Amino acid sequence: MSEKNIVTNRKARRDYEIIETREVGISLLGTEVKSLRAGKVNLADCYAAIENGEVFLYNLHISQYEQSARENHEPTRKRRLLLHKKEIRKLFGATMEKGFTLIPLRIYFKGPYVKIELATARGRKKYDKRDAIAKKEADRAIERAHRRQMK
Repeated sequence: MSEKNIVTNRKARRDYEIIETREVGISLLGTEVKSLRAGKVNLADCYAAIENGEVFLYNLHISQYEQSARENHEPTRKRRLLLHKKEIRKLFGATMEKGFTLIPLRIYFKGPYVKIELATARGRKKYDKRDAIAKKEADRAIERAHRRQMK
């Protein structure tokens, strides 16, 4: 099946140390899917949490569908993620450790289905973020020098 990327959480890899990722489904309304196809979604402050044995996604902003008459959705409602009980137990164990959280990295279509790449992550400190940025810039400089040498 082909994947069509809708939105990527670009700040996540800078602000968090990604431990593990997994593909999960999401339960959506019809108008939400139509808004996703139009690209009207924001992952900025989005996170997932386990509540009563289910995993929910909070603060995912999917704009209302303009062509809908009256059956529109609330833009930031909590949305249920579709996982097996075994996977939920594994995530619950991982998030009980200090400093771990569940964050979505990207939302994409896989065939007719909307999927989310969910990551178990640990928040980085300010100095860790600076180190990551410095390392990335150094790698870019090395790559640039290598390309110039190849010409």
